This record gives sequence, C-alpha cells and structure tokens, in this order.
Amino acid sequence: MVSLNRDALTEKVLAGERISSDQALQLYRFPLEELGALANARRDLTKAKNYNGRGAEIVTYIVDRNINYTNVCNVYCKFCAFYRTERDEDHYVLSFEQIDQKLDELSAAGGVQILMQGGHHPKLPFHWYVDLLHHIREKYPHINIHGFSPPEFQHFAETFRMPLREVIAQFKNAGLGSIPGGGGEILVDRIRKRISPLKINSNQWLEVMQVAHELGLKSSATMMFGHVETIEDRIEHLDRIRDQQDRSGGFTAFICWTFQPQHTVLKIKHPTSVAEYLRTQALSRIFLDNIDNVQSSWVTQGAGIGQIALKYGANDFGSVMMEENVVSSAGTTFRLNAAEIESLIRDAGYEPRRRNNWYELVT
Repeated sequence: MVSLNRDALTEKVLAGERISSDQALQLYRFPLEELGALANARRDLTKAKNYNGRGAEIVTYIVDRNINYTNVCNVYCKFCAFYRTERDEDHYVLSFEQIDQKLDELSAAGGVQILMQGGHHPKLPFHWYVDLLHHIREKYPHINIHGFSPPEFQHFAETFRMPLREVIAQFKNAGLGSIPGGGGEILVDRIRKRISPLKINSNQWLEVMQVAHELGLKSSATMMFGHVETIEDRIEHLDRIRDQQDRSGGFTAFICWTFQPQHTVLKIKHPTSVAEYLRTQALSRIFLDNIDNVQSSWVTQGAGIGQIALKYGANDFGSVMMEENVVSSAGTTFRLNAAEIESLIRDAGYEPRRRNNWYELVT
C-alpha cells in the first residue's frame, strides 16, 4: 500500500480506518504529542460503543494476583532474571497449600482472577497441572484462572507427547478460564533466535492462540520491546497480532512493555525511554484496529507514566497485581493498590471501574 501525505494519513486514522505497515512507519515518525493525540482519538472512537456508550469516559482495572508456580525453566532466555535450574538453591515449586494461601489473600481483597505462569519445568507431570486446576476451580469458583502462556503449552505438548489441542482442551475442562499472552516478546524469528534461542518460534506462539480461540478460550496479546529489535520488527509483530485477531478474534487486550535489563544476560546500551514507550503504545492502539482494549504498563513505567499513557491510547490500567515476581527480578518493583489506581484514573479525568478478564464491569 502506498504512503499517504501527512494530512491524508491523519484523516485516515481519525476516521478509524485500517493503516498499512508502511503507514505505521510514517506515523511512528510523527511528533510524539501529535501521535498521542491520534491514538487517544482512536481509543475514544473504539471505546465509545462500550458500556452503554460511556466507554470513552471509563478506565478499567482488575484485582488479581500473579502466581508463579515454579521458577524452574530450561529455556534460559537472555532477557529473564527470574528463571532457575534445579541445581540452584533457590529453585521452587509451590505446593497446593501455598497456592491456597495466596488465593485466600486474593479473595479477602475482592480479587477475581489469578495470572498463573511458571518456567518450563522438565519434570512436573501432566496430572500435577490438571489436579491443580481442578483444585482451584472447586475451592475458588469465583476466581478466573488466567494461566499458562503459549510457550508453556508448547512445552507441555512436547513433554507429555500430546497434541497441542488435547492439552489445551484438557486444561480448559479442568478449570482454565483464559490464556495470557506471555512469551510473545517480538514475533520475528530473527529476533527470537537472538534473545531466546531455545524458546518457541513465532508461528508456534500464534498456533497456541489459534487453537485456544477455536476452543472458546480468550487471551491477551503482548509485546516486549526495547532490546535488539528495530522499529520495523515492532510493526511486523503488530501486523502478526492483527492478522491473528482477524482469523480467530479471541484477543481481549493488548499490553506492551519495555525490556528491563537489570540482572539479565541480555545487555543493551541505552534503556528504552519513556517517550519511546509512549510512542510505541500509541502506534499499537492505532494499528491494532481489531483489539478494543490497550493496557497501560505502569508495572514497568511507574504510576505517573502509567497515568500519562491513558492519553496515549490506553483505556485500561491493568492489575492491582498483589504479587509480581518476573519483572521485579530484573529490578523493577512498582506497586499500587486499588485505591491508588482509582485515584490515578480520576486525576487523569476518567471514571475508574473494576472489570473481569472479559472486560465486563464488576462491583
């Protein structure tokens, strides 16, 4: 598709029309404030149809908790400071009792979901996962299990020598409610081979999402940027996410965040700037015309920038996140409670509302 002049491209964005990859690269070069204003207009246009026509006025968030059931992993991603091997003294697998304690605390705080992910443990048996899902579903029926990223599912299929569809179907039958978009990083295999050579490729990540969506499970989509990728790689990643959504329609939200380099093997010369984060999020909102919800990444950017991101295309403030272990292992430790999140949303000029995984408002 041919490039457009600046005014024509601006009009196309404001009209809510789909832009091409070449046009996304043009938009990326717009002044930051101008790009942010276009993303914000696109956000309002997308959300106006939701919540009885009040979607543009509302910013949502969820009360949930991250539970990393194990830190044992055998793919050794260069960007990860969380994983351990079974030889490390601080490796662990949580017991059901330890998980229950976390869920009791979440329930007491009015939580409605857990985000459950772990490393690629080479020895946990299939029944351990199924038993855990049954246990949580029976004891905590009010808690949605948002769990197991695409790399984990491909690991399960290989380790248990089962078809991918059967693994996901059995997990769903045992109580899995939705799937997080972790492990996406950048969906360009040239980049994946540099930062996580033992992890699944981009087609395998998308395959999990296709199968999950066919089975009726919703999921999120993600992007971790600011390491060895180019701007063109980011746009290719967004293009693959958009194409997948066209095919299967199961993505509820998109979340992007910046690589946190502390304590990791992967080193970069300059950490990604706040301006670059806002620019990339704004471009994502405009490009992903078939995904309604974009989350602000205050976990990596901090509360103030997370609030500013609401004017750069985001309509969701993510999670209270009572516990977070992966990003914090790399040295980033921002924390907010529900009252602080609601205050930040109000100060930005929006009405804060709690939601569930499917972006339905809850009291």
